[in-house]
Amino acid sequence: MTDAINIERQDYKSRGSYVATIPNIHGIARLFYRRARDDLIVAEHTETSEQLQGHGAALALVQRMVDDARRENVKIYALCSYVEEERRSHPEWADVFYVPVFRGATT
Repeated sequence: MTDAINIERQDYKSRGSYVATIPNIHGIARLFYRRARDDLIVAEHTETSEQLQGHGAALALVQRMVDDARRENVKIYALCSYVEEERRSHPEWADVFYVPVFRGATT
């Protein structure tokens, strides 16, 4: 099903988005991100038109972000709950995600 998904990246200096469309289906899916540092992008928010839900468009956006991050040697921080959910479901992506380690206060 993901073969028919077209993804375009709109990248600017500090922000960007991935936009997915499917031929003959009205609507889009978007994954918004910002650059926190040269080596870290923050996946901020994902949204999918009702018409595209259930077609794999949102997952395809995350996969494209993962592929681009590997190619560009940057890490992804998943602020978006959907991206975080997919990160947890795909252990093979562990190399590209930044997961902060929170240490409890010691007394």
